[in-house]
Amino acid sequence: MSIVNLTSEGGKPVSFVDEVIASGAMKDIYVSPDKTYVVGFFRDTQDATLKERLREITTRYRSNLFDKDSGDFWKDYFCWPTDTVEHNGRIGVVVPFYASDFFFQYGSVKDDMLKIRGKDKEGKWFASASNREKFLDPREKGNWLTHLQICLSISRAVRRLHMAGLAHSDLSYKNVLVDPTKGKACLIDIDGLVVPGKFAPDVVGTPDFIAPEVIATQHLDREDPARVLPSRTTDRHALAVLIYMYLFFRHPLRGRKVHDPDATRDEELSMGERALFIEHPTDDSNRVRPEDLRPQSLPWGDPAQRPYTMAGPLLTELFDRAFIAGLHAPEKRPSAAEWESALVRTMDMIQPCSAGCDMGWFVFDNSRAPVCPHCGTAYRGKLPVLNLYSSRTKGSFHADNHRVMVWDGQSLFPWHVNRTIFPNEHLTAAQKKRVGYFQMHEGDWYLVNEAMPGMKNVSTGQDIAIGDPVKLEEGLQILLSAEEGGRLIQVQMAGV
Repeated sequence: MSIVNLTSEGGKPVSFVDEVIASGAMKDIYVSPDKTYVVGFFRDTQDATLKERLREITTRYRSNLFDKDSGDFWKDYFCWPTDTVEHNGRIGVVVPFYASDFFFQYGSVKDDMLKIRGKDKEGKWFASASNREKFLDPREKGNWLTHLQICLSISRAVRRLHMAGLAHSDLSYKNVLVDPTKGKACLIDIDGLVVPGKFAPDVVGTPDFIAPEVIATQHLDREDPARVLPSRTTDRHALAVLIYMYLFFRHPLRGRKVHDPDATRDEELSMGERALFIEHPTDDSNRVRPEDLRPQSLPWGDPAQRPYTMAGPLLTELFDRAFIAGLHAPEKRPSAAEWESALVRTMDMIQPCSAGCDMGWFVFDNSRAPVCPHCGTAYRGKLPVLNLYSSRTKGSFHADNHRVMVWDGQSLFPWHVNRTIFPNEHLTAAQKKRVGYFQMHEGDWYLVNEAMPGMKNVSTGQDIAIGDPVKLEEGLQILLSAEEGGRLIQVQMAGV
């Protein structure tokens, strides 16, 4: 087995084993001898535009992302190309090897019958109820909290691309690696990034994730002004589909409605101009029927058993905008930043299942006696819910549409204390540390102040010193910070 040694365009030595280890739609992949990076060579004859695109991606855009403040934050979110090479008349791109978290540790069931142990965790294995049930080792599946974390990671990465004026153009579970055991995700195949007005998309996308307007106009000539090509707007559709699939393990548009007896034409219509949300509240013609599903797809394949509203009010609103208002009106689709914000706040509303079922967590549904929707176990005991208010003007507090559920070991962080702080790449080291935690003692719940010097019991007028606990009771008001943007919490008791 021979080793090919080259010098990259950036002047660095590049070596790879002269054997194709994988092939995609456009590239053949080779691995370095030490398996720290791969080299992907484009198969087709390439023009100067591709060369310039790759040069920009591996230099200017890469530097703007990783060489500035908070650059280290993004290293876990992208597998970003580092350099380019040429060999035998073909252009190649150098890409770091995926982190070890994104390779299957246990593989599939029945002695790894699919032979996926050691292979990368392509998202398709985790976005389908049937795949999860039939093939995956339970130790690879994660839980509902880790799937929410995966969605947050993807949203953050897409938000950062869009902030830079870039579009991925082919967001799908093929181009996002996930690790449900730790709630991590990483965007790959960055070499096809779209820059509006400069670098056009190479592909229209991956089936299941292509925006309806792209499919509906794909028959037009590429230069026709009515032809819709991938962009940040179409990324928004793909992002919404990814989030829906990672939370509900089904596709939001694939229902029972048949538009044409010809399978190809039916696919074009159902994913294009006649696309219809399977959970549309007023049009049930595309609703999924459980009798049409394989047993392995239940209960998740049936929206009646696992409705999208179980993701909570914040995500429900965004799904409505993505798949009802914005499905055929792209300008109405939620941005990646909106998904990021809603996911952060939704994860503050999660509650652990008291029975410890396989999904582990659920989003509080505002009921007095919440029930885990995954296994039907009712919560028993007192359940404090913290409603957050923040100051806009001195002494005046307004609702933030943000709640925090209390569970044993739950923590408060600086972004709970002050609305001007948000958990993203701009957090300082100090802002990442918890400032308070909750604990149950003899049947009552307490909030312990660890690092909130301005904390005060508004109901009694007493200061709460660092290290002191305060008992949580119905109607209690606690000022967490008197600074600008500081928050006040009001306690609401649920549970029985």
